[in-house]
Order: sequence, then structure tokens, then C-alpha cells
Amino acid sequence: MTTVRHILDIKGHAVFTVRPDDTVADALRVMADKDIGAVLVTNGDRVVGIFTERHYARRVFLKGRTSPTTLVRDVMVKDVIYVEPDQTVDACMALMAAKRIRHLPVLSGGTLVGIISIGDLMKSALADREFNIEQLVLYVGGIRG
Repeated sequence: MTTVRHILDIKGHAVFTVRPDDTVADALRVMADKDIGAVLVTNGDRVVGIFTERHYARRVFLKGRTSPTTLVRDVMVKDVIYVEPDQTVDACMALMAAKRIRHLPVLSGGTLVGIISIGDLMKSALADREFNIEQLVLYVGGIRG
């Protein structure tokens, strides 16, 4: 089974962060510049929250708040759900579906080592399925040969 570690080894361990006292506009700028849908909110080395495009839409825009004056701390999710590198893709997909989230920080021994998205998991699951199909085709071809 494919693990989070394998996904991070392929996609990289880059994580983009903002601070709790940054404005929503700052967070959106990072997300736009890096073409990502979420940033982790850190205080020093500690993850204290997550802010996503969905949070912007629901907690800022629809509430009539302004991005330049709203602080990330006021609209971030504080109870961050995370996974560890040895968790499987299937376990992560089940967790994301159950919690209705699209991004999972990856912590190893309490240290932030990456972040994965539902897109990363889908890409990995599709690659696994393709590999299995190729193996079956080779097996069946060998039986006929």
C-alpha cells in the first residue's frame, strides 16, 4: 500500500505558512503566488491552524469581512487534523471524507514534514490502479503465451 511518505517523496516536502497575526490578504497572496489551496498557520515551529480557500469563502467573504483587515487567527481552523508519514493513502482518503476536508498536514514526531491534498491522494490512487491493471494484463498475457 502506498503511504504518505511515498507521496511526499515524489511531490516534495514544501509547506507554505503564514502567522496568526498575518492578514487574510497576506494568506491569499501566498496561496495565489504558490498556486495552492491552503496554508498552514504556524507560531514558530508549531502548527496552530490551517486556512483554506473554503475558509476564505465562508468565514471572510460571505460574512462581509475584508481581507486586508481580517487576521488569519480570527478565521483559521484551530483544531488541525493531521497524519503521519506511514499512514496509507486509503486511510487518508477515508479521514478526509469523514471530516470533509481537502488538506492534511503531515507531522512526524510532532515536526511538520509536508502537506497533502485530496488531489495528491487521487493521483496516487490512480497510479496504483494503473500499475495493478498493467500487472494483470502482463499476467493474463503470460498465461495465453
